[in-house]
Amino acid sequence: MGNREDLLAGAKRCLYEKGYARTTARDIAAASGVVSLAAIGYHYGSKEALLNAALYQALEEWGEDLGRILEVEGAPDATPEDQFEATWAAIIQSFAANRPLWAIQFELIAHIERMPEVRQAFTAAGRQARLGLVELFRNIGSDGDEKQAEKIGSLYQALLSGVASQWLLDPDSALSGRELIQALRSVTAALGPVTAEGQTEVGSGPPL
Repeated sequence: MGNREDLLAGAKRCLYEKGYARTTARDIAAASGVVSLAAIGYHYGSKEALLNAALYQALEEWGEDLGRILEVEGAPDATPEDQFEATWAAIIQSFAANRPLWAIQFELIAHIERMPEVRQAFTAAGRQARLGLVELFRNIGSDGDEKQAEKIGSLYQALLSGVASQWLLDPDSALSGRELIQALRSVTAALGPVTAEGQTEVGSGPPL
């Protein structure tokens, strides 16, 4: 590998070991084996830009690894319910293997107001991430509608963040895929059937 790739690998290692805020340029240089601190500015512009690139790569690798696991484990004749449960099971298992990655994201959210570059990058990548989640879940419920897919992706994103925070704080309280299905069904049953205009019929479901 060249200095650029070495720096990226070193920055990713530091993220996992020290987190975002505690990682210094010297930490990255030491972890990457690159002697000159100036190499960070030359190749990436700043330490923050390098850490951001390392984080994006780590997230991309997580998605690719998860996709490969599901491709191997997924049954071709699985129902949407089976697919949903299997996908969540794989995601929850990945929390153990990638705990630092999720901790870093919550660390960044806490300081996002002081990190406009990170916020801008996360916002720009948001739509792609949401559509990626829909694809990960085998496009359940999207019916080829891109706008609907993005809404469903936003729901998955919210569920993912919530389950990740539960798992980080108290793994025993985190919902399984089966429990998520049961909870979603209870909520949708209470909301009632959808009208032709796409709205829920008020009062048609059981009382909350």
